[in-house]
Amino acid sequence: MISLHTTPEGFSAVDCDRLSGLAAAAPAQDAGLVGRARDHNLRRADLVWTDDIPGAEWVMDRIIDLVRGANRQFGFDLSAFHESPQIARYDAAREGHFDWHADIGDGPFARQRKLTMVAQMSDPADYDGGQLEIMPSAQVHRAASARGTVTIFPSYVLHRVTPVTRGARLSLTVWAHGPAFR
Repeated sequence: MISLHTTPEGFSAVDCDRLSGLAAAAPAQDAGLVGRARDHNLRRADLVWTDDIPGAEWVMDRIIDLVRGANRQFGFDLSAFHESPQIARYDAAREGHFDWHADIGDGPFARQRKLTMVAQMSDPADYDGGQLEIMPSAQVHRAASARGTVTIFPSYVLHRVTPVTRGARLSLTVWAHGPAFR
């Protein structure tokens, strides 16, 4: 079974600049967890949702195309995007990170998550750490960190973002939803 799908340049450098600029101008919120209070030992990041950013409407069309293409390999029954895409900022000043977790959870939409999509918005030369690691089995895989790269994987797969030790890493994350796995 394929556990990971990568699309290099899923977003162009121009797209990344445009989206990063829009996100920087929007008010950010401290990242929370579905159904739980903030736990800075598990996750330290600031979030902006694209639905709250004027001028970011084009992002969803790109996401739909990328997820549709990846799902040809996964073959999941997908029906919606119930949650707004989020832009996360992990910075060294806060030792931004997100420890091991899966994206399927107890919330009404988190229960329906089937695929997780993460797009790398930052140039990897601008930060240290902040590596997206995915563990579909006993072996940990490092996601490609080239700017604009899109990584898609089943939402039940364990993954994390290692602590950022210099600079800041921006990523765009969204979930494709469907009927519960059987």
